[in-house]
Amino acid sequence: MSKLISVEGKRFERATVAALSLGRPVFSLANIALGVETMLCARCSVELSGQHIVIPVLPFLPPVPWLAYMFGAIWIACGVGLLCERTVRQAAIALGSLLFLSTLILEVPKYAANLGNMGWRTGVFEPLAIGTLAWLLPGPRATSRLLSQVSRYLLALSLIVFGVDHFLALAPIGTLIPAWIPWHVFWIAVFGAGFIAAGWSIGLNVLQPWGAFGIGLMFATWVITLHLPRVLGLYAIPGAARNPAEWSSLFIAIALWGGPWALASTLARQRRSASRPSDAGTIVGRARV
Repeated sequence: MSKLISVEGKRFERATVAALSLGRPVFSLANIALGVETMLCARCSVELSGQHIVIPVLPFLPPVPWLAYMFGAIWIACGVGLLCERTVRQAAIALGSLLFLSTLILEVPKYAANLGNMGWRTGVFEPLAIGTLAWLLPGPRATSRLLSQVSRYLLALSLIVFGVDHFLALAPIGTLIPAWIPWHVFWIAVFGAGFIAAGWSIGLNVLQPWGAFGIGLMFATWVITLHLPRVLGLYAIPGAARNPAEWSSLFIAIALWGGPWALASTLARQRRSASRPSDAGTIVGRARV
């Protein structure tokens, strides 16, 4: 019986490792897609809240085509760099810095002028979450200790804010859930609690790989059941297939699926590496014997 449990445990571990290995490619491709969409929408503009005219793609750049082309090109380059082992560290730092600075310069002032606006609050913490995930992706051993800690705390704060907002808008957010899924308000509350739990897990470094895995799984579920069917026209939402905001929401959800899984994979790999005896330790042990 114990042997059977051991075999099943190893199979589960291999399946989990295989799933988490998809994290970095998924995160990279989502960021490439957001960069491409930014360039495609470089000459588009929308008015948000009757105050700001912006390009309708996160992080809501001003409608200046050359700026969108440059921003999108850098975003794409960073996404491609994340796919290569030799350039992952440089690409991660560049992408995290790009999104952090754009959030600080473009989104924080809008939100500061209207602190009760949940839409602007989301506009601050979505790019911040993606940027901090990029900073964390290479692992704490590949980045400075300060950057790793700051990134972890900012990511945790972002997740907790998302969770609190779910409880503040249970009914409105519930209307986004497809009609074929029952108990809308219940699921929004569960998702809100999941956000908060994952935020505490990552912020306090308690079961951090599991917190990252769980939040990634939640976003993967939303991609499959909510965002992808919307842009494919399966839910008969007028204009969804041609709405840049719908596509941007899809790519953001994919990034927030892949990023946490990439983080969980990095943490799990480093913990496995730390648990193995070093070659030097093995040699010393043999010499003592």
